[in-house]
Amino acid sequence: MASDSSIIFSYVLDGKGGGRLPDEASDNDSRPVWTHIDYSAADAREVLAGNGLEPYIVDTLIREESRPSAVAVGEGLMVVLRGINRNAGANPEDMVSIRIWIAADRMLSVRQRRLIAAKEIADELSEHHGPATVSDLLIAIIERLADGIAMFVDDIEARMESLEDAIDAGASLDIRRDISAVRRQLASVRRYLSPQRDALESLYRLGNKLLDTQQLFAVREQSDRITRYIEDLDLVRERSLVAQEDVMNRISQEQNARTYVFSVVASIFLPITFISGVFGMNTAGLPGLEHEAAFWFVAAGMAAISIGTILWLRARKWF
Repeated sequence: MASDSSIIFSYVLDGKGGGRLPDEASDNDSRPVWTHIDYSAADAREVLAGNGLEPYIVDTLIREESRPSAVAVGEGLMVVLRGINRNAGANPEDMVSIRIWIAADRMLSVRQRRLIAAKEIADELSEHHGPATVSDLLIAIIERLADGIAMFVDDIEARMESLEDAIDAGASLDIRRDISAVRRQLASVRRYLSPQRDALESLYRLGNKLLDTQQLFAVREQSDRITRYIEDLDLVRERSLVAQEDVMNRISQEQNARTYVFSVVASIFLPITFISGVFGMNTAGLPGLEHEAAFWFVAAGMAAISIGTILWLRARKWF
């Protein structure tokens, strides 16, 4: 099995928190096995079918689009979950799918993109302090996925707080782009969290054949965690809407202030612009053309009109 290109790794669980590679196990070793598979590999279907899975189960495990769910099929369970993308250079909201088939003696987990949670658990098995059974392994994966979501929620809450502080401090209006980016991330992650909570609720109801009471309680706890994270993200979304409204109100206020200044200036200069336009006409018959003091009379009149206009605007409390 280790030579199959679709198999990322495979461990025979020793029941004490450790795992051995299948090549290191004896031929008559009947201990449970965890096999992690890349479904994009050419032989993924063949490997899954070779593990005795029905064709419709194989189709579900390797199809490109998936939604979190949990279904009981015969003596096994098929669970589809999503985790935050913690790969280097990846967008966290681009959530990674893991599809799991679990029975009493084996677990097959299927993915396309690298899932950090699976790698961490595999490392723990190699160091002999990992899950003891395949049901413990399922719980460990669920907890690691929830931990990744928790880190994302904490990070986005911290980002929202910094944006709110920046708005209160009079930050640049370019902060709108940062708020929009937060809202896009919220929408992308929130899309899968509600189905994930429902999937864990279904697993809690259907898992009594494979999970003991303590493990079922752990599934319920993780479902409650996801519910809290959904509520936290909803709160961040509301805060982002309020922050966006604050920014838009600032923009509106600044535009109104500028328009107000222009209006006041136009009100002051409109009368004197009219006078200067009249006396600036190049036509015969204009009074004062031959009078040396005419300019000063006109200038004094324009100044008086401007002062009068300012006093009138002040009396009306327009500025």
